[in-house]
Amino acid sequence: MEVRLLFEKEIRTLIGPGEALAAVREAFAKLARGEAVLPGVIGFDIPEHRAEVHVKGAYLKGAPYYSIKEAAGSWDNPAKGLPIGSGLVLVFDARTTFLKAVLFDNGYLTDLRTGAEGGLAADVLARRLVGRVGIVGVGCQGRYQLEALLQVRTPERVVACARDEVKVAAYCREMEAKHGVRVIPAKTVEQAVRGSDVVITATPAKAPLVRADWIGPGAHVTAVGSDGPEKQELDVGVLAKADKLVADHLEQCARLGEIHHALDAGAIARADVYAELGEIAAGLKPGRTSDEEITVADLTGVGVQDAAVANVVADAAFRRGLGRVVEI
Repeated sequence: MEVRLLFEKEIRTLIGPGEALAAVREAFAKLARGEAVLPGVIGFDIPEHRAEVHVKGAYLKGAPYYSIKEAAGSWDNPAKGLPIGSGLVLVFDARTTFLKAVLFDNGYLTDLRTGAEGGLAADVLARRLVGRVGIVGVGCQGRYQLEALLQVRTPERVVACARDEVKVAAYCREMEAKHGVRVIPAKTVEQAVRGSDVVITATPAKAPLVRADWIGPGAHVTAVGSDGPEKQELDVGVLAKADKLVADHLEQCARLGEIHHALDAGAIARADVYAELGEIAAGLKPGRTSDEEITVADLTGVGVQDAAVANVVADAAFRRGLGRVVEI
């Protein structure tokens, strides 16, 4: 039996932001239509090494493959000369269940599909005309989220903030040069958030960073950092203030995301969650219907995203004959 091995450099040639956004959009629509098989998330911490591990997977009905993804990271890695995150995806033949490919992506596909999910959320929930974007967190996802957002909206300027002013300045220079949009630093989270039409939070925070009274009429908030029960970026009042509160997957968000904290605090009830992202992507419910609505998307990352981008990579690799083939 042959298994194809693909590495990050090759994988980057097979899928980029555009392909990822299209694949993630369709994956969420399939999930909403009952055309996906989605198991629960496996997640755990390794406290002595400041590491966290996430295992997700899914099968999109009609696809030739199903996938299981492992993404992990340690905050101690940079001191060792290593990236914070790592990861790989196992791609299996849906007909036989035999392993067909191993994608040694080093977390690239997770980063890409997370950015794509944020782009999708903004596309269906943000105003069509966006003047100002506030980004909280200038790490990896601060970059992928902006790149994905720029596929669906054209802001006049981006205001970014993080704890490290040197990193913020470097981020602003890099993003402005890469994307041709004005990117300026803010000294505080409040400065980045107030007056922004779109707010993106992409941090590992364990205490709220964004307050409800900073969010104005018509704003859209995408929160991507809370993918574990101990993480939180938004004050629960932000969710209570939303005219439309959207979960990428309600059961998962109720355990892991911003919605989890708001439910526990009694700030919202499950009935206050307007929709899952897939319901809007599939056209089962409308997204934004007014320029004055406040919308909030709680994104915890769903296995259908991982399956979707893995399918794109596997299809392209087999079609183009890329990767190293080994017999097992």
